Amino acid sequence: MMAPEQTVNFATAFETVGEHFMKVIYFDGGRYLIAAGALTIFLLVFNTWATNRRIQRKRKAGAADYKREVLSSGRTILVFAVTTLATLIGREMGVINFHLDNPALLTIAWQFALMVLVHDAYFYWLHRGMHLKALFKSTHMHHHKSRTPTPWTAYSFASTEAFLEAAYVPLFLLVTSQLGISYAGYAILFFLWHQIIRNVMAHAGSELFPAGWVDNPLTSWISTTTHHDLHHSSGHNYGFYFTWWDKMMGTEHPRYKEEFRKNAKPLIMFGRPAKPADTAAPESA
Repeated sequence: MMAPEQTVNFATAFETVGEHFMKVIYFDGGRYLIAAGALTIFLLVFNTWATNRRIQRKRKAGAADYKREVLSSGRTILVFAVTTLATLIGREMGVINFHLDNPALLTIAWQFALMVLVHDAYFYWLHRGMHLKALFKSTHMHHHKSRTPTPWTAYSFASTEAFLEAAYVPLFLLVTSQLGISYAGYAILFFLWHQIIRNVMAHAGSELFPAGWVDNPLTSWISTTTHHDLHHSSGHNYGFYFTWWDKMMGTEHPRYKEEFRKNAKPLIMFGRPAKPADTAAPESA
């Protein structure tokens, strides 16, 4: 039997969380719509540039793909919102600690960096696990219906995968709270925006990173659009933000750098898309 005080605490916690539920829906939905919508507009406005850098030239997403992605992303947003309630309930009950004041910029920076680094490891191993034959159909197969990704693929998950993806934040905050770390709200906010921006970039369909990215030691460890697009089209490349785990575990696509160099064409924003014949035509005598 629960003590009366515990009953009151539970009731208060759920009442408070209920007040925030629609705000959570608006926030998660807004992040997705803003990030995917902005990138879609960018690719349409700079169509020549996007066409020159298109990764899968023989296949293109159709109306049915966009419809499936948007509808399943709506379901994902609901799952994300429900999962976020675990964070709010944990905070109300005192097992998760984060604060909304104005901490030092250094605090925000190191806490943000830690969340990104741990999430990259979490995503890699979760992603590999979902590709196991016993789990793939029930978790990750829906996402791979998008053979040719679009920015709207970012949240196109089955409910099970959406829950597993969303579980990272409450689990991370629960562990860090038990270690005595009270996270800054701004660090969490920046992480959430960074996550969705990198997610839609990975599914852009056209290479967004500049030529030479994979050959520069200062940038080669940051994954590109080609890196994840190869995962959708031919496997390998389970990492998210960085290429470290794929390199360490031998799961990087063997032609990743070669494919990136082919896709990362020089900057041509407007005009007629370049064709092989345009660049190979001999000069007149």
